[in-house]
Amino acid sequence: MPISARRRPPSPVLAALLIASLFAAPATVSAQVLAPAPATTATPVATLDDGLNLRFANGIAAVVESKVITVDDIRRELAPILPQIRRDSRNQQEFTEKLERVQDEIIRNLVDRTLIVKEFRKDDKRQIPSSYVDNAISEQLTTQFEGDRARFLAYLKSRGFTLRDYRKEVEDDIIYGYMRGQQRKSVNIVSPAKVEAYYAANQERFHEEEQVHLRLIQLSRGELSDEALLAKANEILAKFRDGEKFEDLAKQYTEDARKARGGDWGWQKRADLKPEFSDPLFALRAGEVSDPIIQREGVYLLFAEERKAAGVPPIADVREQIETTLAQQMTREAQEKWLERLRKGAYVRLY
Repeated sequence: MPISARRRPPSPVLAALLIASLFAAPATVSAQVLAPAPATTATPVATLDDGLNLRFANGIAAVVESKVITVDDIRRELAPILPQIRRDSRNQQEFTEKLERVQDEIIRNLVDRTLIVKEFRKDDKRQIPSSYVDNAISEQLTTQFEGDRARFLAYLKSRGFTLRDYRKEVEDDIIYGYMRGQQRKSVNIVSPAKVEAYYAANQERFHEEEQVHLRLIQLSRGELSDEALLAKANEILAKFRDGEKFEDLAKQYTEDARKARGGDWGWQKRADLKPEFSDPLFALRAGEVSDPIIQREGVYLLFAEERKAAGVPPIADVREQIETTLAQQMTREAQEKWLERLRKGAYVRLY
């Protein structure tokens, strides 16, 4: 049976909290110059504990069939993202509310994981090869314990686990990943009729602002005066007006990071740029170039390669996006129905 070893995936809430914290820094001087200044971030709250010992005084969060879900089980899932929850919280109350929501999500996932593994084991014909478990443990020994078996055994001891207990946990992780994957695969292909119905019912979601496909040439100031910069920019403008392609001129003259791409900065919305750049750019028709724009760091020539008017794009432009959205929605609904069926036939007690 084609079952691959994999680690237990993080819950959607945990993943979302982590992803929300990642913001790429500007890659080039031009990106910093063109874009509006970023908004300030909230001040992080003081260090706080996870509150689990107070919430679950007896150390037990749930019982699923014969399995007990403990505070330590929740803490292992929570610990990697607890600092991020702290940073994202503006005060104690907000931190506590977010923390409880995440804890509840972890408990639900641990309950569902137990039920999913139980469902797999109902069929005696389904077995995880021992080699899959061996490979998974070997990978964890390398990646998490740097190949140090003494550290690994100390970790097992700290959890009160024998190696046999740990093998079963790893096997359950593999089963969980396999069963969730099988459920995702079982979702039907999105039909064209569903795509068209979604498009018709959600026009406002696809509304786009006016956009311009921007190419630019940037000449750095160095020791040059405004007059010298303007003269250099006008020389390039003259070549463009004599019939040379702006893309070729950008490859030859621009001093920004997009030189090899002919100064291509892609589609830009008005809000993406500072007014000193957006105003002249959005006044251009497709195929036109701006007058030189003198700034402290140098001079810019902006070229409007294409324009998109504000409005709803044709369905062909968003079909793939809709198919992805509907497929994800169908997957969530199918998995929730499946999990509800598993929950109905099981003993689950939450504390």
